[in-house]
Amino acid sequence: MATIVATLFISLDGVVEIDPAWHFPYFDEHMGAAVAEDYEGADVLLLGRVTYDSFAGAWPEREQAGGDDATFAAQLGDTRKVVATRGHQDLGWRNAEALHGDLVETVTTLAAEPGLGKILVPGSISVVRQLLAAGMLDELRLLVHPVAARKGERLFDEGEPIYPLYLLRSEIFPTGVVRLVYAPAELPSAATYEDVTDNVPRSERG
Repeated sequence: MATIVATLFISLDGVVEIDPAWHFPYFDEHMGAAVAEDYEGADVLLLGRVTYDSFAGAWPEREQAGGDDATFAAQLGDTRKVVATRGHQDLGWRNAEALHGDLVETVTTLAAEPGLGKILVPGSISVVRQLLAAGMLDELRLLVHPVAARKGERLFDEGEPIYPLYLLRSEIFPTGVVRLVYAPAELPSAATYEDVTDNVPRSERG
């Protein structure tokens, strides 16, 4: 089975709906290197329709323009892109194909395709939520900006169950951005307050 990795830019208050006003001031060479690592070795990009339309509306033109970002734009264009969509219109970008039907079932089939090693989910909040709920994410990579966005869609919605995560690695950038890479996990114990009272701080007085 292919490894499924999700990568998102996120604010301190959990917003993953990117606002250029708080995102780009923190985008430096360190974040660029982190993004490059996320995309490295990706055989497929799995995208929600909103994220795909954002990508397709910008990156083909950037590739044609031949600027500093043209190489990355070409990489995106050359990579196979699977788009979760209800529509049947032409997606309008090379190597893009529509994914119809139940997301979890179709992604399970996709991940089992021979030769696929890594499926990357960039952004695509709804897709990430569904994969988290189904226990299908192998890694959740977050670039946490040191800012409270105060508005916008948040990654984690309300519901059951909780999502325990294990921190695989972390990195702090000079801008204060923290890169956190998580894997699904179990709670470290089934402890209640009564089980941890011996760890409660003791008064030094008396």
